[in-house]
Amino acid sequence: MDTSAYLQAVVEQTGTFADWVHGRDAAAPVPTCPKWTLADLVGHVGATQRMVSMLVGERMTEPSRAFAGYVPGPADSAQWRAWLTDGAAEVQRAFESIADDTPVWDPSGGTAGVPFWSRRLLGEACVHRADAAATLGMRYELEPEPAVAAVEDWLDTMTSRGYWENRPDFADAVRGDGQTLHFHATDAPGEWLVRREPDKVVLEHAHIKADVAVRGPASDLLLVLSRRRPLHAAPALDLFGDRALLDHWIEHMNWVTGS
Repeated sequence: MDTSAYLQAVVEQTGTFADWVHGRDAAAPVPTCPKWTLADLVGHVGATQRMVSMLVGERMTEPSRAFAGYVPGPADSAQWRAWLTDGAAEVQRAFESIADDTPVWDPSGGTAGVPFWSRRLLGEACVHRADAAATLGMRYELEPEPAVAAVEDWLDTMTSRGYWENRPDFADAVRGDGQTLHFHATDAPGEWLVRREPDKVVLEHAHIKADVAVRGPASDLLLVLSRRRPLHAAPALDLFGDRALLDHWIEHMNWVTGS
């Protein structure tokens, strides 16, 4: 997927999310994000999109003003649908006005802020729609291509230099001496090898035997890796190797606020 495809998928995922939450109980607890209510979840999705719209649209290479512009969503849930869909349209317009190589702040430590944020917003939309589904009792479905993109976003962000440097607790928990984890989507091209090293986590796209491997539909991989569904509740996934190594990895995949 390219930047325009990511943004179109963001609009689609946000539209479904907006339809689900419209007019619902703002105080409903989100079981997959125990610190959040449904209002918190809606506010996070919509405010993050608006913050990224500012970052990208104004070509910011330093994020403090965009962070300062982070505002909560409407208190009235009857206004949520319009607020969310307007925000998704706003972010799509912001990306249409710039090129992929336009300098924009990239928290991963890379130099490709525009592609980073387009994929990051898709990952956000896919994972948080799963939160809404768990809260409201909706059936969660995600096509293989965006699911693979969301898994890529999750793993690439977690293994980035920026994340390692800014989250010393995560770095301490996952540094290792070569332990490997392999994740393989079976319904669309997507294969990842994670290697834990003393000073970094390396992400490769390769079919290599690992200490532990998980294979199955991309949407199930996403939900398990993002801690939105326990492994035992994802029977379509096959596990091979060191279960404890996988459990330890998933336990520390808590970079999304509230999870």
